[in-house]
Amino acid sequence: MTTLPLRVGGLSWQVRPRAVVLTLAGLVLLALLMALNMRIGDLEMNLADVVTGTFDADSAGHFVIMELRLPRALTGALVGAALALSGAIIQSIARNPLASPEILGVTTGASVTVVAGVVASGSVYGGVSGLLSTLGIPALALLGGLLGAAVVYGLAWRRGLDGYRLVLVGIGVAAVFTNVKFWLLTVGDVNDTSRAMIWISGSLNGRGWEHVTPTALALAVLVPLTLLGTRSLDALRFGDETVTALGVRMNPARALLILAAVLLAAVATASAGPIAFVALASPQIALRLVRAGRPPLLCSAVIGGVLTTGADLIARTAFSPLELPVGIVTAVLGAPYLIHLIWRSRK
Repeated sequence: MTTLPLRVGGLSWQVRPRAVVLTLAGLVLLALLMALNMRIGDLEMNLADVVTGTFDADSAGHFVIMELRLPRALTGALVGAALALSGAIIQSIARNPLASPEILGVTTGASVTVVAGVVASGSVYGGVSGLLSTLGIPALALLGGLLGAAVVYGLAWRRGLDGYRLVLVGIGVAAVFTNVKFWLLTVGDVNDTSRAMIWISGSLNGRGWEHVTPTALALAVLVPLTLLGTRSLDALRFGDETVTALGVRMNPARALLILAAVLLAAVATASAGPIAFVALASPQIALRLVRAGRPPLLCSAVIGGVLTTGADLIARTAFSPLELPVGIVTAVLGAPYLIHLIWRSRK
């Protein structure tokens, strides 16, 4: 595959024109899906109304677009991008297409701490006294994601990090966290647990600017850092001896990149709940489209935003007026894809 050199100061990258074209095309598709999503609601709009309501402060639909519909659309796009980028990093490090925040215990760790907070305090978002503050849910999700990743990383480490051992340990840890989560749901108040179940399914319903902001900030900080670490990701595709010979400090590079992936997945989970399979499928789709040696980061992020926004559009229209949580749609679509990956790995 032809690559073009890109140099900024003392830093240089090899850019694939195919990846650039696909990323730009994905951004156009993402904008279209967001606009289609913003048409849906009690006040019906066409695409022209959506564009006018977004950019014209004096239009009749400006408040509806800016305060109700645009935050939901942006949350879906940003959460999908964060999960996909996290998955691309983890799959590159583990050298395994089955590796993802879901399988490695990151999102399940975030889920169990959030459910524990919900059961203890009696609310899912904001306005909580006692255990949780206004930022309680993001903080608990971040803590749980870090805890899950630390446990998996510690148990999988045996004089190095093997991709398949990381996946197997992650599946076991995720199973433990999942059972703890369900136990907490059984001992909690039925009203609290019913609201928590919606969050566990992964939902974009009722998302506001308070959910857009932390995910946007996480991406703004971590995307440049991960792009700077692409040299390490390229090297980490090879064996440990080869990585060392290339002059890459293997363990610090892995630790920093995994930390970035954990932060991205935890913040995304805090904003919309554990949306399944986006982090698993998006990097592999991007890898096949770009035809690269590892999942391309920016293209994976854009595809993640497209998948999440598209799944939310399906969730809102397939069984209208009934609205499904977006995580149910991604799970239904992603489960066959996971079986396909497992079958390919077996062959």
